[in-house]
Amino acid sequence: MGAFDYISSFCSYTYTGKRKRKPLQTVEIKVKMDCDGCERRIRNIVRRMKGVKTVEVNRKQSRLTVNGHVDPNKVLKRVKSTGKKAEFWPYIPQHVVYYPFAPGMYDKRAPAGHIRNPGQAFPNANAPEENYVSLFSDDNVHGCSIM
Repeated sequence: MGAFDYISSFCSYTYTGKRKRKPLQTVEIKVKMDCDGCERRIRNIVRRMKGVKTVEVNRKQSRLTVNGHVDPNKVLKRVKSTGKKAEFWPYIPQHVVYYPFAPGMYDKRAPAGHIRNPGQAFPNANAPEENYVSLFSDDNVHGCSIM
């Protein structure tokens, strides 16, 4: 038994620590791409990053989507290293926002069906529009207080 313990101490491996892996996430970046060469250059420079699973380029929307175990700031920095102006994707679909008709929501450069700056899109809790909407409810036909 003593010889077996002595030999097994050489064969066993104790892993002291595992390097923490970044979570799987999706990074969307707005970058202007004019031609196939620009698109190919950006796709290749991002694809070579460690942890990248997939790279999707939509040249019509000027949108780059990266899936993988990556840091969003490093992806943005890598895209900017190509000499292109890049920023995180600032648009969201219009149907997701609760109050899409707020002033300053529309951007001429936004893709169709998308709006910019959703932080301003939420109305005040005591807004009079909310009170008027609750008076005429299709769910509660007896809730109309005007008639």
